Amino acid sequence: MVKEEFMPYVQLFYHLVWATKYRAPLLTPSVEPTAHRLIRAKAEALGAWVYALDGIDDHIHLVVSIPPKLAVATFVGQIKGASSAQINKLYFYDGQFSWQDEYGAFSFDRQRLPNFVAYVQGQKAHHLDSTTIPVLERDDGPYAIQEHPIVYGYDDPQWRSSLESLLD
Repeated sequence: MVKEEFMPYVQLFYHLVWATKYRAPLLTPSVEPTAHRLIRAKAEALGAWVYALDGIDDHIHLVVSIPPKLAVATFVGQIKGASSAQINKLYFYDGQFSWQDEYGAFSFDRQRLPNFVAYVQGQKAHHLDSTTIPVLERDDGPYAIQEHPIVYGYDDPQWRSSLESLLD
């Protein structure tokens, strides 16, 4: 008898942000495409789905689904480690390139995925026009953002219809 393998059904979406060490502007126009390619390749090798990746000369934003078998910290650490090692080999022979230790991670639902993708794809314009969303630019600070809770019941029609729409 052949045993069937089932994958878990998950919808885990994250907006990740991290910066170069000391916010050094090392992601120059010549380095940035390679950095993005390395980050995307490592993320996909880890089983993640990349929806958006962009940034400016001193930090990266990544919208991604991470497999549930990987902790967010493990995922980010592996991405940062693999990409910085390769960037140093290709561009900074003195080992000058590294990422800072901190990072920001924000989870969200599928309904907001297009908003996060558009925000990340517009990074350069947001920084030029001063239209960034400050909380999505954070890569340090408290371990959790305390928000005022919204009280829902399982019979709340708005909550129920939003969940039912996920099957569409």
